[in-house]
Amino acid sequence: MRVLPTLLLILAGVLVGGTWSLHKQGAARGAVVITGLLAVLATAGGLLWLLPGEGA
Repeated sequence: MRVLPTLLLILAGVLVGGTWSLHKQGAARGAVVITGLLAVLATAGGLLWLLPGEGA
């Protein structure tokens, strides 16, 4: 099932855009960092899900 990793990568893109927007608006550093970390986690999760594993 390739829908879930695709959704994670879409979420990662939205979070990256949100991080950039928060940064440009001068938001608190904590909010920018947390949003950025969530973007990294979503990207890593989406990419790792696509790697071949035991079920391949």
